[in-house]
Amino acid sequence: MQQSPADLVLTGGPVHTVDPAHPHATAVAVRAGRIVAVGHDEVHALIGPGTEVVDLAGKLLLPGFQDAHVHPVGAGLELGQCHLADTTDPAEYLRRVRAYADAHPDVEWITGGGWSLEAFPGGSPTADALDGVVPGRPVFLPNRDHHGAWVNSRALELAGITADTPDPVDGRIERDGRGRPTGMLQEGAVHLVGRLVPEPTYAERLAALLRAQGVLHAHGVTAWQDAIVGSYANMTDPAPVYRAAQEQGLLTARVVGALWWDRERGAEQIGELVERRRELTTERFRAGTVKIMQDGIAENRTAALLAPYLTSCGCTSGISFVDPGDLRKYVTELDALDFQVHFHALGDRAVREALDAVEAARTANGRRDTRHHLAHLQIVHPDDVPRFRALGAAANLQMLWAAHEPQMDELTLPLLGPERGARQYPFADLMHSGAVLAAGSDWPVSSPDPLQALHVAVNRTAPDAPEGTPVFLPAQRLPLAAAVAAYTAGSAYVNRLDAVSGTITPGKAADLVVLDRDPFAGAPEEIAATRVQQTFVEGVRVYASPDA
Repeated sequence: MQQSPADLVLTGGPVHTVDPAHPHATAVAVRAGRIVAVGHDEVHALIGPGTEVVDLAGKLLLPGFQDAHVHPVGAGLELGQCHLADTTDPAEYLRRVRAYADAHPDVEWITGGGWSLEAFPGGSPTADALDGVVPGRPVFLPNRDHHGAWVNSRALELAGITADTPDPVDGRIERDGRGRPTGMLQEGAVHLVGRLVPEPTYAERLAALLRAQGVLHAHGVTAWQDAIVGSYANMTDPAPVYRAAQEQGLLTARVVGALWWDRERGAEQIGELVERRRELTTERFRAGTVKIMQDGIAENRTAALLAPYLTSCGCTSGISFVDPGDLRKYVTELDALDFQVHFHALGDRAVREALDAVEAARTANGRRDTRHHLAHLQIVHPDDVPRFRALGAAANLQMLWAAHEPQMDELTLPLLGPERGARQYPFADLMHSGAVLAAGSDWPVSSPDPLQALHVAVNRTAPDAPEGTPVFLPAQRLPLAAAVAAYTAGSAYVNRLDAVSGTITPGKAADLVVLDRDPFAGAPEEIAATRVQQTFVEGVRVYASPDA
């Protein structure tokens, strides 16, 4: 029986399907938002009078990228505030802060952020510097990784932070030699000031989501997992604007919301999470995941390590935000309720604690299709690498971080030493062990562009690295096909969207991205030059570059 014509046919270029049963093609047909044929010239039989035909002209067609760890609303808000993310010059930071304050004389708080730790000695800027450009109004500027904040003296005053203020149990107030706060707050201490910052309005948050969605679509991202759905530090719960965008037909991506685990509470919040899952899950937004932040970051010595940091006193090995014994109990109960758990686990102790919790859940509940995953994985002890596959825990990679750059070389490596430094971002070891690899950007912590991340995964050098920069742990490089699979099929698996997306396969949604070249045909060091030309969600074009 003759099939009816397709709505859309993409042809004339390589198609990397990420489907191991049918890995390569040159033509794809789409009808009613679904892929109906994948092949070669025979697909042209589905071209009818009303079919849109996209000539790939030798350019690569991929499944849409999926970001398994991202913060779109926060990123969208920062783009509209005092944006510091694209420079590491302290003088430029202060110029932008002054300019933003001068341009917004009626704004009560100067907010924004995205500054880099390596711009300042020890990663710690001062209130005095901000006082020189904004003396009268409070300033609150989270850094790029959002595990710390730079504030001025007015903000410290409003928060009542003095030399006598104790550090919170999950954070640190940086102090000078006389014990006075310097203007840098770490982890839980950020909330001491962040709780005073006025929340963005509903309209601002909705605009931020849509702004971020546009940016992600422009980078070929068709689905993502929002890594914090709830209120945390100065971050406002994005759930209401996701609901509004869905109801108003504005949410074009598929989104998984990771419900925030309040580490100041315990198992009593699980019933509330069950209710939020029921209330929030809609056609394009599902809330079946819980996010547990188990540790911080290495640069401020809050990532949880198995042995102390190499500091002058050797007196800290980081912070486990959730007691490991409690963590095992909580994850076991969440797993029994069919929640996926999304762990922030950066240090080797946090990774082990998270895997121990998954193991406890598997022992108590049996193997369930809950698809727990650990994000960041900066330092993984070799004994724990095979446990990912054994426990069915996915490795959620932030590929862009696995390179020599000032933050790594000047702040991180001196704290870790050579043995632990050589265990960072073990992508190839995890792949060879049989672990499921997924990928996420952590935007606005780092760029949302998957192609930049793929470049680093394959080369282990930053796209903008100066000539002569050494390769960062070259044995951990990934083949391009494996890196692409992580950013498509692997993330679809983690997002529980693999039945409908992640590969170019008949019957799946036509979530597709057209690149401006075929990076498989070029030199690995040129991957970062690749750009997205078109992005489709269910066969609908949601992005087209001017030269498409």
